[in-house]
Amino acid sequence: MKGEKDPNREIRGRLLYELFSKGWDIYNSNGDQRITLSNIERKIIEADAFVFTPGATLEDLFKAISVFVGYQTLDRHLDGKPTVLLNSDGSWTELYTLLDHLNALGTVKQNAREYLLEAARVEEVFELLENARGKGLPDVGRERTGDSATESFETPEPEDSLGNVCVFCSATIEKQDYLDDGYTLGKILAENRFGCVSGAGKSGIMGEVVRGSVDAGGWTGGSNVPHIIELEGLPAGLSSFWLKPDIYTRMEIMIERSDAFVIFPGGAGTVQEMLALMIFRHQSKIGMEGKPVVVFDRMDSSGVRFWTPLIELLDEWCGEGDFTVVRELDEIVPTVKSLLGK
Repeated sequence: MKGEKDPNREIRGRLLYELFSKGWDIYNSNGDQRITLSNIERKIIEADAFVFTPGATLEDLFKAISVFVGYQTLDRHLDGKPTVLLNSDGSWTELYTLLDHLNALGTVKQNAREYLLEAARVEEVFELLENARGKGLPDVGRERTGDSATESFETPEPEDSLGNVCVFCSATIEKQDYLDDGYTLGKILAENRFGCVSGAGKSGIMGEVVRGSVDAGGWTGGSNVPHIIELEGLPAGLSSFWLKPDIYTRMEIMIERSDAFVIFPGGAGTVQEMLALMIFRHQSKIGMEGKPVVVFDRMDSSGVRFWTPLIELLDEWCGEGDFTVVRELDEIVPTVKSLLGK
């Protein structure tokens, strides 16, 4: 609530009353039960459903996309727990547009609207929650095929290293030109004495970035969580690996161990990671100082720019210096070097 002149004050009040009167207990995620990166997993475990109000903020977008990523990665803590976005003011429309765009490009396999249910009016929220609880959530079309048993390990970084670049990217895309670009980026990073940090997935662009760096003799570090390792496996050749219990502590160690970030073509998880970086940037989070973020707005073979909808989504909250956009693969490393003063 932003005071008595908040245009969404009445609708939020009616929403809370409607839910409470129908038997739902409520966490106010931005008030008495504030949800942060450090406690979001605990709140997901404790909750039975998730409702997002109008007036979406950067943090709200992060929380909603985090729940969707949890559905995608078969997070057992989200089994049978529906999510509704009350979009009476249209503030959630750009997120839906972005996810529809990624679905069309193939990095989001699911129709996000079947998981992040859209309500136009307060009266629809309760109905959507009850229907979803009765029918259950759609099958995401993935199976656990690997073994999650592993341990963290560490190899020192080379003495001549210029720093570590974290590449956030897709672990699911199958288009060969995207995979080739991932391999090339990993190779270029190694050739320029940059370590490569990733989400330590074996498949998709993520696996190719690691493979490219390893083949070129580079240092590679990565972090992953048990339930995602069961889906994606671990790539060969990692120099260091940090096993974490959830995707939020996974993001934290990747940010901590990196000196710069590249937002490569990806899916909902990459959107989640970009939003986390921007939130940390705006909070002046320790560990983000002087660390540039480079967005690779690659042109797809269909002539569509990959990240333009994400850039447009962030326009309301982000300004000059928050991130840098490049449009060609060979611009990425020179841009990172320039921003780091190397």
